[in-house]
Amino acid sequence: MIFTALAVALVLACVLRWVRWRGCSRVVFALALILFLLAGSGLLPMLLLQRLQASYVVRPAPAWASDNAIVLLTSGAVPVPDEPVEPGFAAYGRIVQAATMYRDCASAARRCTVLVTGGDPSLLGTPLAVTYGAVLQRLGVPVADLTLESRSRNTWQNAQFSRPLLQALGAQRIWLVTSGFHLQRGLLYFAHFGIHPTPVRADYLAATFSLWPSASNLVLTNLALHEYAGIARYYVYNALGWNAPQSMALDVAPVVDDASAPK
Repeated sequence: MIFTALAVALVLACVLRWVRWRGCSRVVFALALILFLLAGSGLLPMLLLQRLQASYVVRPAPAWASDNAIVLLTSGAVPVPDEPVEPGFAAYGRIVQAATMYRDCASAARRCTVLVTGGDPSLLGTPLAVTYGAVLQRLGVPVADLTLESRSRNTWQNAQFSRPLLQALGAQRIWLVTSGFHLQRGLLYFAHFGIHPTPVRADYLAATFSLWPSASNLVLTNLALHEYAGIARYYVYNALGWNAPQSMALDVAPVVDDASAPK
């Protein structure tokens, strides 16, 4: 998104110069340069990421109910020559966090299901839920405690298609695992479909200040702007009536006091 904005600004500056609006051309070029320097230096992504992640820095204590659902949001995959499709490099923090929570839940003698949600938006031939589920099994999550949602193509559909599965599971407590920068948008979308999980961040992103523009800071800016665009799009679509109707709060069983749960 940042790269598109910079490219559009440069093209616009060239067009304005070609039509002899040189003053406007200089202004647009200067604004593009300022945006590039703010993003590349780390100042802009620091601000953007702080507002996205600040509320989720501390992971909540695992106060398990008798019956729990851990929802894992997927984050892309990559084709590997002569090998099955694998999760992308940014996905392993989420997978490890979900597996760690499952192990903690199981060790507390609670019932716990990991719901992995993700289809095949990149047309790699294998749904993300299946790819991530295979890794979770290798990390000790039994197939009996895995539920795979393999139709969704984006975060909105992750929430939409997870609702009936969570309804069927009837968990007393729902946990949402994803990257820190992605939680705000994920919670917004899930709430639209009547799902109010406990947020748990996996990874945490941090920009680094640099006097010379850094490619990594530009990438982080791009990630953050994508989240803000998704949040803004939600409210715009709601105002225009383009979103699916909001759902009532998910009908889940009341949370039983842990003291009465089986040990």
